[in-house]
Order: sequence, then structure tokens, then C-alpha cells
Amino acid sequence: MTQLRQERDLEPRSPHTRRHQRSWYFYDWANSAYVTTTSTVLFSPYLTAVATRAACPGLPSGGDCRTPLHVLGIPIAAGSLAPYTITVSTIVSAIVLLFIGAVADRSPRPTWLLGGFAWAGAVAASLMFFVAGTRWQLGVALLIVANLCLGASLIVYDALLIRISPPDDRDRVSSRGWALGYLGGGLLLALNLGLLSGYRHLGLSYELAIRVSLLSAGVWWFGFTLIPLLGLRDLRGTTATPVDRQAGVVGGSLEQLASTLRELRLYPQTLLFLLAYLFFNDGIQTVIGSSSLYGKQELGFSDSQLIITILLVQFVAFGGAVLFGRLAAGFGAWRVVLGSLVMWTAVVAFAFFVPAGAFTVWLVLAVLIGVVLGGSQALSRSLYSQLVPRGRESEFFSLYQAMERGTSWFGTLLFGLVYQFAHSYRWSIVALVVFFAVGGWLLSRVRMREGILAAGNAVPAVV
Repeated sequence: MTQLRQERDLEPRSPHTRRHQRSWYFYDWANSAYVTTTSTVLFSPYLTAVATRAACPGLPSGGDCRTPLHVLGIPIAAGSLAPYTITVSTIVSAIVLLFIGAVADRSPRPTWLLGGFAWAGAVAASLMFFVAGTRWQLGVALLIVANLCLGASLIVYDALLIRISPPDDRDRVSSRGWALGYLGGGLLLALNLGLLSGYRHLGLSYELAIRVSLLSAGVWWFGFTLIPLLGLRDLRGTTATPVDRQAGVVGGSLEQLASTLRELRLYPQTLLFLLAYLFFNDGIQTVIGSSSLYGKQELGFSDSQLIITILLVQFVAFGGAVLFGRLAAGFGAWRVVLGSLVMWTAVVAFAFFVPAGAFTVWLVLAVLIGVVLGGSQALSRSLYSQLVPRGRESEFFSLYQAMERGTSWFGTLLFGLVYQFAHSYRWSIVALVVFFAVGGWLLSRVRMREGILAAGNAVPAVV
């Protein structure tokens, strides 16, 4: 009877559930502005320029700076600072987010926890406006804080997917959330393109226009988070992991985290999926996070051209997310994600051969990325949700979020190391093929039905 009541509560035709789903979609809309404008397009090249100015004062724009920065006594090439910073933020996240997941499942009001993390991240993103001159240290600190808060908020957000949609509806709901995120991120990016194109008419310098664009992403993230916060405010915490009154929320959460890590071996298919996701998501995130750096430093495109490129990716990805969601309904999410990894391998190989300055060829590559990007990310989220034990959503999604968008670290580390030694972003980008190959091979070995049943969940009609 309890299971039947839970299934009725999650019935997608219920007006109550539809309202929750519509509100839930808007957190993708809110945070995608930061992911797109800041993480993907502007901040890595901007931080690189600030770091280069600090390491090589007086160097002409576009010059090759060979003088390293020194971070804790370690020499760091200015061109490697941004990918190394993302690497550090992910290492920190991999530790901290595990604890956050355990706390989130015990929180009586998970939606307010989502809002707290989101707003803290949005404030850090807004403060990037003050990264100017040679203050690369401030930029590094704010990027780490913003990425950590983004990951923490997404743990709660992704876990709520299970609460607002039944198994057979999850691919559709996840895909629509991603699709709306691409529209929101694309809309703000289009506005920022207008600002960066017409900054002189507004009496701004180009650097100030970039800083205003960074500020706009933080404000957008902060403001639109109100929609899911208010729309999901009536959701309460799970009772599957009750709080030990003596241990308290934090102490009990630490005990539960230790229990989760021990019990993970009891879910071998879930563990195998996470290992596969570690590899192929690292490849995806590194391509996303390093694309603007590759386009500007290696291929010589302007910031305006890069924004046009990302805009194209955003709007194509909207269609790609919807398309892949429909394909999953017919062929199953597992098969569709596997196919997307084959496409990602081809995309990275293609990127290696794009000639410098060939903007039309670059746009063709952008279309290919857009088609595969939305579907692979949305369906990975819904696919993993089927392997998560009921009532342990945030704990298990904390493992997932340690490897999620903007928190890739193997990929960015490899990308930075290859540049450090080869001084070529072409070799950095082609090295990422290994992540899609290994991730695809591991994913092909995941037995989804076995994993879903082991987690105690109902098996969807098409997996």
C-alpha cells in the first residue's frame, strides 16, 4: 500500500506534480546563465588574460608569456591557470559534496537548502566583477567557491527529480529541464553579446563590459532561483534516513555517509555507472569548459565570435535535448547515451583539425556539439536516477555531482598538463578522446535492469 501511495503521489498527470515539474525546470534556467556566460565563455580567457598581465607586465596582447606564476612556490604557466583552478575546485568538491549529500537527505526542507547553496554561489559569481588588473588570486578563489556552491545546489536539485517524476517519465522531465537551461543560458549570453559588441556606445571599456557580463550571470542565477524555491517549498525531507536525536543532523549525516560508502559495493551496477560517468563526463565538461580557451588562444577567434559560437551551441542543444529525450522513449536512455559517446569521440577528433581562423568550420563543429551535448547530459542524469535507492537520493547524487558539469578534474588536469609541456591546445583537446573511449566501454558493461532492481526501484518500460 505504501508503494502504491508513493506512485500516486508521483503521477505525472496530477496538477500538483505538474506544478512541481514546471518549478523544478527553472533551476536549470537559473544556473545555466552562470555555466554558459561565466564558466564556458568568458571567465577562463579573462582569468588567463589577468594572469598573463600579472606574470608578464607590458606584454602585447596575444603575446606568448613564458614567465610562470608562482602558486605556493609551484611554477604555473599563465595559460594553465584556468584549467588548474577548475581541477582544484573539483578536488575540493569531491570531498565536500559527499558530506553535503548526507546532510541534504536529512534536511526537513531540502528546497531551502537548494536556495541557500544557489544564492551563495550566485553571490560569488557576482563578485567576479571585481576581478580586475592583476587580481588573479581573487578570480581563482571566487571560481572555486562558485563551482562548489553550484555542485552543492545541484545535489539537492537532481535528487528532487526522483521526488517529482515516476521512472517512466524521468527521461522526459530531465530532458525538458536541460532544454530550458539551454534557452535561459543562451538568452543571457545573447544579451551579453550585444553588450560586448556595443560597449563603446555605452561608454565602457571592453574589460569593464566583460566584468558587467560576469555580474549579470550572478544576478540572473540569484533572481531566477526564486521560482523553484517558491514552487517546491511544500516538499519535505525524506523519512528513509531519520535523524538520530543524539547524533544530530551533522553527526548522523557523517555516520550515514560512512554507511553509504560501505553499502555502495552492494550496488555494483550503480558503482560501475559512476565509474563510467567519471570518465565520459570529464571529457564532456573539459570540452565545455575549455572550448573558449581553445577557440581564442589556439584558433584566434575574438570574444564576440566565441559568444556567437556558444549561442549556436545553446540553441541547437535545446533541440538536441528534446530529440534525445524522444529517442530514449523508443530505444532506451542507455543505448542513446552510448551512441552519444561515439559522437563525442568524433567531435573531439574533428576539433583537432579545425584550421586557425576558419570560423565557418568552427561553427559546423559547434552544431555537432550542440546536437550531442543536451541529450548526453540530460539522459545521464535520468539514467543514474534509476539506479539510486529510494530515500537516499541526495547521498547518491552527491557522488554523481562530484563528477558533474563544471567539476571535471581528470580532464582539466590532463588538458593543463598537455599544454604545460606541448604549448599547444590542439594536443590538449585531442587527448580527451581517451575519456570518451574508456567511459563508453565501461557504460556498455552496466546491466541496467539488474541495477534498477538491486536499488529497489521499478524498471521502466524501456531502459
